[in-house]
Order: sequence, then C-alpha cells, then structure tokens
Amino acid sequence: MVLDLKKLQSKYNLNITGVIHVGAHFGEDYEIYRQIKSIKNIVFFEPDPVGFSKVVEKTRHDAQVTCINRALGSFSCVAKMNKASNEGVSSSILEPGVHLHQYPDITFNGSYDVKVDPLDKFEPGPTLNLLNMDVQGFELNVLLGANRTLRHNIHYVIAEVNRDEVYKNCAKIEDMDYFLGKFGFERKEIDWIGHTWGDAFYMRCG
Repeated sequence: MVLDLKKLQSKYNLNITGVIHVGAHFGEDYEIYRQIKSIKNIVFFEPDPVGFSKVVEKTRHDAQVTCINRALGSFSCVAKMNKASNEGVSSSILEPGVHLHQYPDITFNGSYDVKVDPLDKFEPGPTLNLLNMDVQGFELNVLLGANRTLRHNIHYVIAEVNRDEVYKNCAKIEDMDYFLGKFGFERKEIDWIGHTWGDAFYMRCG
C-alpha cells in the first residue's frame, strides 16, 4: 500500500471497522491494519499458493483474520495468472503491457491457474467497510463483481490505479473514477509513485 492509511484516517476522520484486502501477496499490510484500533476484522484474498501460505502463517494467531485462497473478478471461472519474477509482486491475470518496458528487469515466465469468484459471492459482513485492492490492473474487474458489497458495506476504497496500459486492457484512472462515482464515491487522494501507476483513495460522500 503506497498511501499512508493512518494519515488518511486522521485527515478524513475515517471510522474503519474492517478491511477486505484483495491481492494480499505476503500480507505486508497486516501490521498497518493492526495499528488502527478501530479495525476489528480483516479478510485477505490471495490466489497464489505461496503467497497465501505466507499470509496464513503471518496471521495464524489472529482470530479476527480470515484468509481466502482466491482471485476476485466479475464472474466465477478459472483464469491464468501471468507469473512475475519479482516474487509475484507484479503477477497479474492481465498480460503485461507498458510494464515490460518500464521494468525490463522483471520478467513474466509462465502462468498458473487460479480460481476466480465475485466478491459478492462471499457476502461480506457490514463491518468490513474498507476495500483495498492491489491486483495489478484487474481492479475494475474486482469492482464489477462487488456491486452489492459496494452498495451496502463499503465506505472507503484504496486501489492501485493506472494512467497507461501498464497491463494490457487495464482500466485507467478515469474508468475507476466513473465506476465508483456511480456508487457515490469521490477520489480524495492519489500518489503516482510509479508514474504510470499509483494508489488512489476514494470515500463515499453523501
């Protein structure tokens, strides 16, 4: 997560009671969530078996954490995950685009199958009101499978966003703004840390 969640909480007086984290990788953000006392429940989604096992190991003593070995998308299927050489940090269901030229030291060799389901299928509880997505260009696909959850649960969204085709056919920042705007979300912060990509914070207004 590029944005500082604790600073966002203070600046916007956020009442984050639970987190749905899509694309947990190795669970790097777990400690950040646990520093915010209002956060009670956390659900991590991670499709990569190696990453998933690391998240499970990191959180195994925390009864308020649920780990699910699944990718999220707009419908249920089996998809190919393009495997990246940087311990899977850049792995994506989408094929790499500008990423190949921007980061030539990162290669994509091979793929593996992952199960994909829409977030709404899991019927998240109402206390899970922050959705954090880091799925390498697949964020809009996750949102397309989360209409009910967005409408009834989510107050805050943090998402990796793009202003170029970092991955082929990935959604651009304007697509994310438009889609989330239909649910009453406004973009409040953005950090273009990677120039072509970055993190954005959205908050439901009204």
